[in-house]
Amino acid sequence: MKKSLAVATVLVASVFGAPAAFAADEHNTAPGLTAAGAPLGLHGVDPVAFVKIGNRVEGRAEYTAIHDGVAYYFSTQANMREFKRNAAAYTPQNGGFCTYGVSVGKKFDGDPQFTDVRDGKIYVFLNEEIFNAYQADKAGTISKAETQWDKIQHTAAGDL
Repeated sequence: MKKSLAVATVLVASVFGAPAAFAADEHNTAPGLTAAGAPLGLHGVDPVAFVKIGNRVEGRAEYTAIHDGVAYYFSTQANMREFKRNAAAYTPQNGGFCTYGVSVGKKFDGDPQFTDVRDGKIYVFLNEEIFNAYQADKAGTISKAETQWDKIQHTAAGDL
């Protein structure tokens, strides 16, 4: 009886824990889980607002949508609905990791304070210094990041 209970516990934990573990490798998320049961992406900033108005707007937990195992907060219900219609258009590039870091084969935190929306895509950066370095060669950095992302996407940050 104890053995079957232990096996059942492991199976349940693996089913419910797998999405969060998967998200941790491929998406930059805050530690812990939101009330929706998924880790928080983009530090709680509304990704639709970034793309539509080019401005950083804090999201609210009451407007939450989950995509690829990551919870995103939105400032309005309309933005949440827009995201649900076309999540791929609004999720940060490179899993929300620092674009410059990804361009050199690393996964660093992406801070929404340092963001560039280019061609309708969200690119986040570690800090002001890195963001300024990116400004010198935006196209080159993005191109390198796209190439590197294909190689490191499924690798845990600690293994890079």
